[in-house]
This record gives sequence, C-alpha cells and structure tokens, in this order.
Amino acid sequence: MDILTQINDFLTGSLGPFGPLIAVGMLGVIMVLVTVPMLLNQPEDPLKKLKKSANAAETKGKPKKERLRQAGRNEQLDRFATFLEPQDQEELSSLQLKLRQAGYMSKDSVRLYTFAQFALGIIGLIIGFTYTILLGHGDDMDTQKKMMYLLGPGGVGYMLPKYWVTRRVDERKEKITQGFPDALDMMLVCVEAGQSLDQSIIRVAKEIRASFPDLADEFQIVSHEMKAGKDKERVLRDFGTRCGVQDVSSFVTVMIQSQSFGTSIAEALRVYAGEMRDKRVMRAEEAANKLPTKMTLATMTLTVPPLLIILVGPSANGISNLGNMSE
Repeated sequence: MDILTQINDFLTGSLGPFGPLIAVGMLGVIMVLVTVPMLLNQPEDPLKKLKKSANAAETKGKPKKERLRQAGRNEQLDRFATFLEPQDQEELSSLQLKLRQAGYMSKDSVRLYTFAQFALGIIGLIIGFTYTILLGHGDDMDTQKKMMYLLGPGGVGYMLPKYWVTRRVDERKEKITQGFPDALDMMLVCVEAGQSLDQSIIRVAKEIRASFPDLADEFQIVSHEMKAGKDKERVLRDFGTRCGVQDVSSFVTVMIQSQSFGTSIAEALRVYAGEMRDKRVMRAEEAANKLPTKMTLATMTLTVPPLLIILVGPSANGISNLGNMSE
C-alpha cells in the first residue's frame, strides 16, 4: 500500500489531480499500440490460405482488369471488421455514401476511414503527452490547460479524416457541376447521331476523362451497371445519389420521365442541355457580381491608410513645425 501511495503522490504532484487517470489512459494507449501489431502479424489461417491459392489458380489465366474487379477485401482489416465498421446499418450506409461522394469507391473505404481516425487520434495523444509531460512544458500549467494540451491533439487527429472527406466531397461536387453542361452537350450530339443512351454514356465517359475525371468515373460506373443488366431506372437514381449534385438529380428525373412516357430522349436532352448552359452563365454572372463586394474590404484596407498618410501627413508635419517655432 505504501508503494501505491507513493506512486499516487508522484503522479498527482507531476500531472495534477488527474495524474492517475492520465497515467492509466496512457498505459491503455501503449497496450493498444503493442497489441495491434501482434494481431496483424498473426499466422494466416490454413483454410484461408488454401482458398486463396485456389482462387489464384482460377484467375491465373484471366485478364488483369477482370482479376482486379473481382478482388476481395483486405484480409488484415477484415479481422477487425467489428471495430472498424458501424454496427448500425443506416449509419454504415450513410458513411459509405459520403465516402463514395468523396471519390473513395473501395470496399475497404469505411474501414480505412475508421482506422485513420483511430490511428491519428492515438498519434495526437502521444504528441500531446510528449509535449506536455515528457518535455516538461506542462509544469507551469493549471489542470484545465494541461488536459487541453494532452487531449486536444488527439481530438484534432480524430477529426482530421472527417474534415478531409468533407472537403473532398465539396470539391468533387464542384467539379461535377462544372463539367456536367459539357457532358450533356456531348451526350446530345451522340444521341442525335443515332447512338442509344447506353452507348452515348460510354462515349461521353471516354471523351471527358481528360477534363473532368470525376464525372467520367461516374458515367463509367453507370455504363458498367447497365451492361451488368441492372434496371436502368435504378442505375440512374443511384447515379444521382452518388453525385449528390442537384443538376444531376434533375437530369436523372428527366431521363426517367422521358423513358416512362415514351417521349424522345433527344428532345429532352436538348431542352435540359440548354437549361444547363443558361444556368452556367448565370453562375458566372453571380460570381462576377459578388467580386466587387468581396474586394471592397480589401480595397479599403490597402488604400485608405496610405491615402490618409499622404493627405494628413504634410498637414500634421506643418502643425508640428509651427508648434516648435512658437516655442
């Protein structure tokens, strides 16, 4: 008991009132860091190894693209599926949709995202502990400030993947919005030339890849799903959901209605493509009209102080000289 009392007194004196709790937390982090590599280096299950060899023998003579398309999940991450994937199906679907809207189409995207949050959070805690405790910068801090420096980097590391994915979603939506009017014009040309909607989508995906790769990937997914025999209406609705852009969702609605009522797809595309061109012009005009307002503050900050110095400076200097002369 004396040893425990001495350890408690030492931790309390070094780390403050929450010293024992901080020590227990860091001990848990160290145990996790030691345990995870040991689990990842476990020997492979013989049955899985035999199955893997059989699958490799079957796919040996197949083209490379086909083998890649049939590739399964990462076995290392598959061991921790319970911890790296939300157990709620609705939450899992929402996270998968968000990652797909960010451009991450891999089967392991959710697991990698969760693992990145976990790993960066642990690294942040280690950095906070090193800066505050090991380097001694927290000796003069109060308890609240010390806890902030200890746990703050961990919280930042945990939220960093979420911020990155959200930023990627916004950037990808912006790129899709910019390229969609040109894609519609090209699709209209293909349809009027006699190609079907499926063929025009394949052609558009090939032609716009150099300028708008994100939109080309989405069109390519649509073409693959149509080739696989999936219902066309369902494919188009999934296309609109994956992109998350209002213009694409409206296009999907127009195509579905045109197919349902038996109207001409070329006529519907012509009308909608014209609307998209007008909408793009309106966006450009809106951005141009916002520019003077945004530049007003910067202009005033950069021009008013020098102007005041030029106008008021000589007068102030003259007044100062008159005062000196009168004295």
